[in-house]
Amino acid sequence: MTVPSVDLAAPNGVKWSQPVGLFIGNEFVASSSGETIASIDPATEEVIVSVHAASAEDVDKAVKAAKTALKSPDWKLLSGSERGQLMWRLADLMEAKKELFATIEAWDNGKTYHEALEVDLVEAVAVIRYYAGFCDKYFGQVISTTHQKFAYTLRQPIGVVGQIIPWNYPLSMATWKLGPALACGNTVVLKAAEQTPLSILVLGELVKEAGFPPGVVNFINGLGKDAGSALVNHPLVDKIAFTGSTATASSIMATAAKTLKNITLESGGKSPLLVFKDADMDQAAKWSHLGIMSNQGQICTATSRILVQEEVYDDFVKRFIETVNTTSKVGHQWAEDTYQGPQVSKAQYDRVLGYIEIGKNEGAKVATGGKALSIGDKGKGYFVAPTVFTEVNPSMRIYQEEIFGPVVVILRFKTEEEAIALANDSIYGLGAAVFTKDLERAHRVSAEIESGMVWVNSSQDCDPRIPFGGVKQSGIGRELGEAGLEAYSQTKAVHVNMGNWL
Repeated sequence: MTVPSVDLAAPNGVKWSQPVGLFIGNEFVASSSGETIASIDPATEEVIVSVHAASAEDVDKAVKAAKTALKSPDWKLLSGSERGQLMWRLADLMEAKKELFATIEAWDNGKTYHEALEVDLVEAVAVIRYYAGFCDKYFGQVISTTHQKFAYTLRQPIGVVGQIIPWNYPLSMATWKLGPALACGNTVVLKAAEQTPLSILVLGELVKEAGFPPGVVNFINGLGKDAGSALVNHPLVDKIAFTGSTATASSIMATAAKTLKNITLESGGKSPLLVFKDADMDQAAKWSHLGIMSNQGQICTATSRILVQEEVYDDFVKRFIETVNTTSKVGHQWAEDTYQGPQVSKAQYDRVLGYIEIGKNEGAKVATGGKALSIGDKGKGYFVAPTVFTEVNPSMRIYQEEIFGPVVVILRFKTEEEAIALANDSIYGLGAAVFTKDLERAHRVSAEIESGMVWVNSSQDCDPRIPFGGVKQSGIGRELGEAGLEAYSQTKAVHVNMGNWL
């Protein structure tokens, strides 16, 4: 079974074998059941290609391949520097095929080709390189106690890691999990989202080309209720790392508890963005637009609740809506002037439109958008107009619940204390943004907001060197940065008796 090549002059000229297999033990193999799932272009509703869907039997094969590789001298005895060289080689191969990856990400996800190429691929390559550099620099320590004892610690891999990634940033989310896991010497079985199953299969070919031993990295596709459940339940899996909905994270946590599996969970969000009266209004409007409308609003950290001080509320709303209407051009993912492509799937399209109707029925005012769009002659595709609700109150579902689409609510506040209370009025706590020129207020409010990350005078900032994660029902643990390594290693203490005899 082969993976695709692409004619860059015609992005839809990517050619696939039918269907594409599972990547287990450095080989592409068919699923044991022969069942497949279809990858669909959300702009045309046409099938791109079918991929094999893993059954519990296939998951078992992948996990056992990872377990064998974990104990193999080819991986277990590899030095940190040699692991780093493999990862650096993988990053180089990814960079060399960045146009191919960007094409695939745009095709089966719906995000724009230029965003996939200029943002997602740059980040994905940078993450692998960042963790490649850590491979021989993450180790234990010697601990001074008494002259009769020598004590030290070892940093060791957790073992076989099951990783489940979402559909909004398929390749980036894969690298966020693969990078630290491989740097620490683990082996991996990674399941892609059924909506976006394609890019990791190309990555599998590059894993083999880079020289990783068979079984170190395994990629599977399939439905969450089948492949995902089998992976979480497998007795040989030592850790589960998941990014996705809070409901699924809760289910995974309950299942993992039965065998006390190590877990890292990054789940939902309803991030607030606070605009104080002293903020630069133009910058606040532009960043607020990026914070909710980029990637079709399908961002876990999307700043989907905008809170504006009443003195500047009208001015901000006017600037923000103008920015939305002039910047958020909705269209096909291949057009250079498209800012917002289609939602990823029919289910997500229906979900977003459903919440728009909920907002209308709750009495919120549609300041702009609020409808589906027909793009092109055929009228196909899952396109939704960027939507802004005003006249919203905190009891409304559109204020409290994650929509995961290009829909934002705007509220007034009077005082800093009220703004903080409104921001914290959520079961989520992933990201938050604060716009102010007052340095003291920026630090004060950042400390009080209940979230894992705060951006001051920006939104959606992300860097491989900086930890990423949430509090409350937005997740457990951190990814990226040195903190990301802690999630994939465990500390062993060794006590050496140097003469303190009984």
